[in-house]
Amino acid sequence: MNDQQGVIVRAAAAQFSPVFLNRSATLEKACDLMAEAARQEIKLLAFPEAFLPGYPDWVWTVPAGEGILYDLYGRLMDNAIDVPGPETERLCRVAKQTGVFTVIGVNERNWEASGGSLYNTLLYIDGNGNLLGKHRKLVPTGGERMVWAPGDGSTLAVFDTALGKVGGLICWENYMPLARYALYAWGVQVYIAATWDQGEVWLSSMQHIAKEGGMYVLSVCMPLRKSDIPDDLAFQQRYSAESGPWINSGNSAIIDTSGKILAGPLHEAEGFVCAELSLARTRSAKFILDVAGHYARPDIFKLTVDQTAHPMVKSL
Repeated sequence: MNDQQGVIVRAAAAQFSPVFLNRSATLEKACDLMAEAARQEIKLLAFPEAFLPGYPDWVWTVPAGEGILYDLYGRLMDNAIDVPGPETERLCRVAKQTGVFTVIGVNERNWEASGGSLYNTLLYIDGNGNLLGKHRKLVPTGGERMVWAPGDGSTLAVFDTALGKVGGLICWENYMPLARYALYAWGVQVYIAATWDQGEVWLSSMQHIAKEGGMYVLSVCMPLRKSDIPDDLAFQQRYSAESGPWINSGNSAIIDTSGKILAGPLHEAEGFVCAELSLARTRSAKFILDVAGHYARPDIFKLTVDQTAHPMVKSL
């Protein structure tokens, strides 16, 4: 990589709601937001977990075994995407037109096998329109396991780019110490935490992780109102009237290498949470604490990462 001492990256967490379970309309919204980001001179834009076509929050409101889960899964499957596919091609075209490096959460079909299962996936698209790669969530949390299959280590990676080394984890993967340590060891400088979590403990964890890794953290969450759920989806009625209009208040934030919040949290609103990131600080931050360098003890502790793909079917 070229010397990055003087590189300043204007980055943003895109705290926006999807057009719930509407793939084409949500894709259009994402592309419009990429164009708006370019007008605001944002070079790196991170969307929330499962933005396209939305986070299946019914897994927390509808008990396992209820019949409506079949229809909801079918709706999500119908509006999920293949990677690669026409939706990724569109996102890549817009990224090239705008020059905006885009990280976006999607519901991905397992097109390489049955086509009947889903992954919670992050896509990485650079400003030249290249799909650099994807990351499939390793462990869906709790009720999410009714919807998403677990990914494997083949999609755990950090991407070396003109904007620095970019990588990340999805929601509670960030509570997996070994997963984030692997990213630290691969030199991640801009760390995307695409999530559905937005509480006080989550934000304090993001501050801890930024300090621990000596890197910038973009914690980007999806704001969602009850009114965002279409009336024909029966689970909409499961939310208590006393809980107010918001299902998720967002609270996206950008944290610097010392653990200080630079921007946000943005509460109960849609918008860009923006900050300028100095790549030089990701080097100087490791002067005293480099957990995957001089503060490590590989003679005592060793981490092995299996990045082998484990396909359902192998053709010889």
